[in-house]
Amino acid sequence: MAAREAGGVVLGKSADKLFSLSGLFAVYKPKGPTSAGVLNLLKERLLAEAGVQTNGDKRNQVLKIGHGGTLDSAAAGVLVVGIGKGTKMLRTMLAGSKKYTAIGLLGKATDTLDATGKVTEEKPYDQITKGDLENVLQKFTGDIMQVPPLYSALKKDGERLSTLMKRGEAVEAKPARPVRVYSLSLQQFQPPLFTLDVECGGGFYVRSLVSDIGKELSTCATMQELTRTKHGPFTLEEHALYEDKWTIDEIARSLEHCTSLLPGEPSHKKLKTEHPSETAVSCEDK
Repeated sequence: MAAREAGGVVLGKSADKLFSLSGLFAVYKPKGPTSAGVLNLLKERLLAEAGVQTNGDKRNQVLKIGHGGTLDSAAAGVLVVGIGKGTKMLRTMLAGSKKYTAIGLLGKATDTLDATGKVTEEKPYDQITKGDLENVLQKFTGDIMQVPPLYSALKKDGERLSTLMKRGEAVEAKPARPVRVYSLSLQQFQPPLFTLDVECGGGFYVRSLVSDIGKELSTCATMQELTRTKHGPFTLEEHALYEDKWTIDEIARSLEHCTSLLPGEPSHKKLKTEHPSETAVSCEDK
């Protein structure tokens, strides 16, 4: 097998196999690190296994790799990764449907809309019943308008809103924008906690959903936990590679397996309004 070069360094067989990888696969992002942090760790693992030395930004020139939709640091689950020519397919993944399981907490609001933020408000919630919550969910299914959170990856003048907020700068809320919720269902209700399954389109924030549900119930609510269980055709159970599987051979096998998933993925999903009890939601959050 012919050796190839990267940055003037002659590479061996492992590196040759790594740089021949192309397509989409999924990894598991644990709670804690950023999506970019997970991607950098994955890249470092692969380059180290291939014996490729990297210096700073040169690794980005050596190995083309990217992810198809940010998961907040506090969230876990499926992170779709593109490698080689697969990076050109990531834009489609950003707009694709996603499924999440979210745990909300009634009676408290935070500045970040999740458990990482400072408590900004507390209200009673004892009067809320399971039926009240289920009835409210119907208002958040279908094509709706949603105001994104201030702490988010959205940008103002080239900087993330979350970065500006952490610096103490004044940030105006972005205007409400259209988003799509394919399905939304209540899985568990143990006040003050409630568990939702959500399936949504691109640009949707689960944190905002939980907060808006609290307001609609005349109380407040914040998201305690979030897990992305599906992104496009990639599911947490079947396709997400955990860290111990981040090897060249395992990713090659996953790419081969996942290739068959992509052609059959419909570009537009139908709303499941006829069976609201079966609903779930997908989002980009977050």
